[in-house]
Amino acid sequence: MRDHETVPYSLPSIPEAMSIALAQEMRDRLKERRTCRYFSDKRVPREVIEAAIEAAGTAPNGANHQPWHFAVVASPEKKRAIREAAEEEERSFYAGKASAEWLEALAPLGTDEDKSFLETAPWLIVVFAQRKGGIAEDGKTQNYYVTESVGIACGLLIATLHEAGLATLTHTPSPMGFLREICGRPDHEKPLMVVVVGHPADDATVPAHALNKKPLEQIASWL
Repeated sequence: MRDHETVPYSLPSIPEAMSIALAQEMRDRLKERRTCRYFSDKRVPREVIEAAIEAAGTAPNGANHQPWHFAVVASPEKKRAIREAAEEEERSFYAGKASAEWLEALAPLGTDEDKSFLETAPWLIVVFAQRKGGIAEDGKTQNYYVTESVGIACGLLIATLHEAGLATLTHTPSPMGFLREICGRPDHEKPLMVVVVGHPADDATVPAHALNKKPLEQIASWL
């Protein structure tokens, strides 16, 4: 029984062969996506970032409360503040906070406390999860499935940016409370990640280890 207001479901019908081809084409484009740690300062139009965030905002989410906020940082002063705070946390991480096992797992990726990309890339998108607020963002209404909802939105954001020919990196310093202060966000919002966006540097490289992806038969089962 549908006792709520509705509108017709709208989705173009396409032939099966085209459906397969489109899925495979999208798969192949996303297979080209790589996390980038070496960015150019080349300009990226704001319109690209706006479109990507609007795409992220279409993500499925709990009760349609859309529990996310994307704080877009381009100011050199704020990017420097984020870098300085992030590197302070990262120094603690690599100097003892992280277990030996964790550091061993990271070693093939070559990561360290240097986060210069936070200043070099033209855009930082700081993603916040809104624990309260609802659609009206009143700061009081309970939100639901917040982490799951924001995670899906971040996936759409990154996929759209990749489709636009841009490199990205997801940065998750711990703890991240400093991001709330720098971006001027309320206490009921939890910083989830920083998405670094820009063009790769001319000499950018990717760790060979990052190309090692699990095959379909390992990541899927058919019941």
